[in-house]
Amino acid sequence: MNFLEQLAARRRFGMRPGLSTIRAVCRSLGDPQERIKAVHIAGTNGKGAVAALLDASLRSAGLKVGRYTSPHLVRLNERFFLNGSPVDDDKLEEISLRVEKAVSSTGDAGEGTTFFEALTAVAFSLYAESGVDAAVLETGLGGRLDATNICSPALTVITRIGLDHCDWLGDTVEKIAVEKAGIIKSGVPVVLGENLPEVRAIVEKRAKELDSPFYYAPDMALELEIPESYSLAGSFNRENALTVIAALKVIRERKLFNLQHAERLNDGFSNVVWPGRFQRVGNVLVDGAHNPPAARALVNALKELPEKKYVLIAGFCADKDVGETLSILAPFVSKAYAIKTNNPRSLEPSELARKMRSQGIDADTSSTLSEALRLAKADVQSQGGAAVLVCGSLFLAGEALVALNAYPWPGVRFDPSERL
Repeated sequence: MNFLEQLAARRRFGMRPGLSTIRAVCRSLGDPQERIKAVHIAGTNGKGAVAALLDASLRSAGLKVGRYTSPHLVRLNERFFLNGSPVDDDKLEEISLRVEKAVSSTGDAGEGTTFFEALTAVAFSLYAESGVDAAVLETGLGGRLDATNICSPALTVITRIGLDHCDWLGDTVEKIAVEKAGIIKSGVPVVLGENLPEVRAIVEKRAKELDSPFYYAPDMALELEIPESYSLAGSFNRENALTVIAALKVIRERKLFNLQHAERLNDGFSNVVWPGRFQRVGNVLVDGAHNPPAARALVNALKELPEKKYVLIAGFCADKDVGETLSILAPFVSKAYAIKTNNPRSLEPSELARKMRSQGIDADTSSTLSEALRLAKADVQSQGGAAVLVCGSLFLAGEALVALNAYPWPGVRFDPSERL
């Protein structure tokens, strides 16, 4: 069994919020998380883009940077960036096997180590061993009990919070905000992106309790300016950019990292790569929107484009609020194709097509993504002034980029991802 199979086998343990297991595993590894200086990011939507922007900006300022995000679109390597590139297979295998040995050595304490916990231990070990100046770490689910939350941050960042993973995090934005605010550490500055007033109140209250300097990005908007060279499209990505610029201002003013070229921080905005999020490939738009908040952000961005109608290709995981997401997208959809995503949680195409029709969408099923793309492109040609929109899942976004020859990194191998 190779290291990918060993890691994938850990998906059987599902999701288990809590920090005791990851602490035990990391203790066996020599507590690598204590040897890295982190920027820790939580949120419902936008945290991956914020992580990518911070990574690119800090590297532009002369730092050696690691970046840990989830899930991956295609290859597991995408989760572990080191100085601007995904870590190679040899290094990933070396560290992963070391983590597996550490898990075995912990006995009962490491029993049932989950897929995400193992990957988080890999990230800590990789970045400690590589001697990065900064590690940009994205939470997987929640914050307070997320495996990444044993890190030692110099700065915490919280992006927009909405309803998602309600079974785990709570059924109101207030409950979810409490979980996300669980990444705030005593005395460590926290930057909050644009959010509902009730979310701001919860995060600001927690920051005050911990004597952590609090910054609300929209309040800083008058003194911040998004670089004209910013390369990520969509109004929601401008919101993410504002959050990052606020974070960079805090980093610079509080001297949180030893920046060699602070004047170049904004250079990262022109060369950031964050695929599968409002990415246009010819007349196909690929986006990972999979929940109502992301769908609202997507349609706001669609309003800025010349096309007014879209042929939708969609696949969703069954545990998402598919009905509400489709109701948000429906006014922009002239035709839709329901397909199955490359994930064991995928909603069956027949059931997805039924949900589409219940929202007034003319929908058919398609057996493969390639077939759906062929049919959708033909529909676009016949309609004129339309485009193809692929969304509903990051797993589907990854498949689409591969099918469209737009996957930005070398090598294509569809590695298993989380079951949850």
